[in-house]
Amino acid sequence: MADQISPEQTAREEDLIAQVVQSFENTPDERMKYLLQELVKHVHSYVRTVRLTEAEWNTAIEFLTRVGHATTRHRQEFVLLSDVLGVSMQTVAVNNEVYGNATEATVFGPFFVNGAPLIENGGDMSGGAPGEPAWVEGTIRGADGEPVPGARIEVWEADAEGFYDVQHEGGRVYGRAHLFADEEGEFRFWGIFPTPYAIADDGPVGDLLTATERSPYRPAHLHFMVTAPGYRTLVTHVFVRGDEHLGKATKDAVFGVKDSLIYDWSRHSADEPTPDGRDLQGKPWAGLHFDVVLAPGQAVDYAALME
Repeated sequence: MADQISPEQTAREEDLIAQVVQSFENTPDERMKYLLQELVKHVHSYVRTVRLTEAEWNTAIEFLTRVGHATTRHRQEFVLLSDVLGVSMQTVAVNNEVYGNATEATVFGPFFVNGAPLIENGGDMSGGAPGEPAWVEGTIRGADGEPVPGARIEVWEADAEGFYDVQHEGGRVYGRAHLFADEEGEFRFWGIFPTPYAIADDGPVGDLLTATERSPYRPAHLHFMVTAPGYRTLVTHVFVRGDEHLGKATKDAVFGVKDSLIYDWSRHSADEPTPDGRDLQGKPWAGLHFDVVLAPGQAVDYAALME
């Protein structure tokens, strides 16, 4: 298509790009200037490459307007859009370079909430959410193998019906908590066995997936965010080996799956004793051992960024 464009038309388009880039030249913040000028170049390049029509431009503006209207305090449709376009995961990759045996990072997701309840080691983060009880334990260590006592651990997950607490009316809090690693860097808590679920597909992002015949499903997972002074903040998931969605061409609607984060979860009958002696009232239960390795670096306050 580019071969059909006259030199005069090309010059006109390139002149416009130069004008817009130049308009940001006096931006005091050098990083902001760089980001804006590069954004202009890339967006204009896209418009010129695909020869965007005015009707298509209007459709895109209307779509982004709908995304804005769908965003609330508890639902971040823009994050969801970034997720399904793979931009969230690419940003994670750029900002979490490989470091030895450090645990791999993945997407933050739109359902983290500040102020999750504090539980003690061995406590229950499920908050009465429906689902099979699951005992989760592990150790937080640095890449040098040394334990990281006092590391803050945020955990959150969907219930057995595939919904997070914030997707329900009434403000009830469940399926999320924070706790701290003990003096040996160890942690343990009760949660629920993860279940696959569809991302919120009743809004504009869901319409996008439908129009492109993409699945809205995410494989079963448990969210972790681990922070400690002197270490890079880790945002990650633990997936369930054997989940049917992991065998598909597109394993995850938001591209968050890493092979190193797929774990075996043990399954136990109701008559098997629990690790801490808890009486589960005749329910079967699951178990997971998940050791976290933190890379050295600067902690990022993701919680503050989500306020």
